[in-house]
Amino acid sequence: MKKNQKLLPILTNGIIKENPILRLVLGTCPFLAITTCATNGIGMGIAATFVLIGSNATVSLLRNFIPDKVRIPAYITIIAGFVTIVQMLVKAFLPSIDSALGIYLPLIVVNCIILARAEMFANKNSVLPSIFDAIGMGIGFTLSLLVMGAIRELLGAGTIFSIPITSNFIEPMTIMILPPGGFFVFGILVAIANIVATKSGKKPVTSFGCETCNGDCGSCKGEVNDCE
Repeated sequence: MKKNQKLLPILTNGIIKENPILRLVLGTCPFLAITTCATNGIGMGIAATFVLIGSNATVSLLRNFIPDKVRIPAYITIIAGFVTIVQMLVKAFLPSIDSALGIYLPLIVVNCIILARAEMFANKNSVLPSIFDAIGMGIGFTLSLLVMGAIRELLGAGTIFSIPITSNFIEPMTIMILPPGGFFVFGILVAIANIVATKSGKKPVTSFGCETCNGDCGSCKGEVNDCE
């Protein structure tokens, strides 16, 4: 029971406290680029979650054998292996998703969320907590992508998951599925996350990533704490 009580905060950490997109502001390139519809968001989220789980588990298993001087290249090699597996599976079974995600699917290799979790958490913790951390971060990433994609698709095309919602009686705002619309929705979501964080006694996002935390936040320590 005590072990489960310790694992639950790790799982929920990436969903709420340190959401990689809305709280840590990491991985924003694919977040802005592929969220023109909800389906793309789910596809990217599931792919990144698979890579997160695989890389975190592998890095945790090998953390005592990887020399410090080459740990970053080793992490990238491990991540690249899992990304290759994902890319081959998507190409084989979901060609439409592969076409929609384009270059951003192989670019998961250099996604800063995955590399950060390998360096800041998996490298300092055992396998099971590392897997739970990856699942939590993956869920948080996927939910952010889904919300962003659903909003942009609804406003920009009048559909959600390609199902007509408002397109028959409201003229879609095409700008919402263009880059300016992506930045606008992203700003609104971060603002909402800041308001929720402030009301719950946490600091709002004032910079990207961990630039100003001086190594004191949960991500840098490999613990489940917020930047405070």
